[in-house]
Amino acid sequence: MKQYTHYFKDKHITVMGLGLLGRGVGDARFLAEQGAKVLVTDLKTEDELRESVEQLKEYENISFVLGGHREEDFAGKDGENVPDMVIKAAGVPFDSPYVQAAQNAGVSVTMSTALFAKLTPATIIGITGTRGKSTVTHLVADILEASGKNVFRGGNVQGVSTLEHLPESTEGEVAVLELDSWQLQGFSEEKISPHIAVFATFKADHMNYYTSTGLSTGKAMDRYLEDKANIFKYQTADDLLVLGEQCAEIIQEKYSNIKSNVGIASANDVPDDWSLPLPGEHNRSNIACALKAVESFDIPSATIRQAVENFKSVPGRLESIGLVSGVEVYNDNNATTPDATVVALSALRSKASKSVVLIAGGADKGLETNELLEAIQKYCRTVVWLPGTGTDRIKDSVEGVETFEVKNMQEAVEKAFDKAEETDTVLFSPAFASFGLFKNEYDRGEKFLQEIQEL
Repeated sequence: MKQYTHYFKDKHITVMGLGLLGRGVGDARFLAEQGAKVLVTDLKTEDELRESVEQLKEYENISFVLGGHREEDFAGKDGENVPDMVIKAAGVPFDSPYVQAAQNAGVSVTMSTALFAKLTPATIIGITGTRGKSTVTHLVADILEASGKNVFRGGNVQGVSTLEHLPESTEGEVAVLELDSWQLQGFSEEKISPHIAVFATFKADHMNYYTSTGLSTGKAMDRYLEDKANIFKYQTADDLLVLGEQCAEIIQEKYSNIKSNVGIASANDVPDDWSLPLPGEHNRSNIACALKAVESFDIPSATIRQAVENFKSVPGRLESIGLVSGVEVYNDNNATTPDATVVALSALRSKASKSVVLIAGGADKGLETNELLEAIQKYCRTVVWLPGTGTDRIKDSVEGVETFEVKNMQEAVEKAFDKAEETDTVLFSPAFASFGLFKNEYDRGEKFLQEIQEL
């Protein structure tokens, strides 16, 4: 096991954002074990973060400033106690005054997954896209594992600190990383890109984040694309960029000076005689992206086919739960945009017309909802709305569909099954973010599954 003590020992490192998903805990634990002097700061209070804080209490070289940030923890005070490094969490505002203060003080600001990518000897496959990145990430990893490769799955994976894996990472390993636009900000700061990059799709998302500083929607979309483009901007002529068919023209038109080899992945690349485990044309495109990403590994076609046909849906991504009380159930919890729910409804279109009982709703991201309204009116017989600002914006615009408003997940599931018949499909596909009613989207998904299990 390789040690990185020489890189971190006795360094003063500020970790900006602890969270409850496990990544922040793993990052802080790794840094402490490498001998760094770690200060963890978060806007949430110690009580809100108790579960995470408890896991780090044993480390004497970790201290906490919770319930708010202090500029001195990012830039020092009067030239004293200036940190050597700031590691910021995903989702930190790109105009954060604390990040700006650190940079003005000459402090290196990075992100944990990018730091892993900078230091690891492994080959890196990075996957991004507004939709599809999770499915492509896990399918690529499954194919490589089926061929006998040593694979690590990291990046935007629940509960996984990519940085903490660094000591175990080896030259023969393939690190398959799911990368959202926030994590790719860190790749820009390090001026690196993966050896193999996959850009699956590009659509509007996170506009609440990107318009928060007053950017227009058009400028916000440009900034969103600019963050995602870090997945290929620092590639060389020896690297590979795989573009999904949906976004290929957008990216090649915007970035005419791409240095790496470019491959376009088309749904038509997937053989017709393969038995595909995932519904929907969008998943055929996801599979095509995965096939293009592993081409250079010279894996036998039979091995690839078997891995694809045996692939299980990623939890929360149009995941089939099976029959529950005689009704088919799908968990599409990670559909946090209207577009994603449109795709889910379209993927289930082989069902009888107006046969979907949809559970949706949540916090608004400021995205267009016209196509969602059309899809609901085309495919749904009943919609059960969870509370939230997004729900408030759209609920009164649905016509010709039975709708109900509920207060929580328990009521939502009970109402959905009360209205569903055996020929129906109950689809949980929120179309909006989880903020407000739930701790995060994973908490929302877990509560849905708990209620299903209790039926």
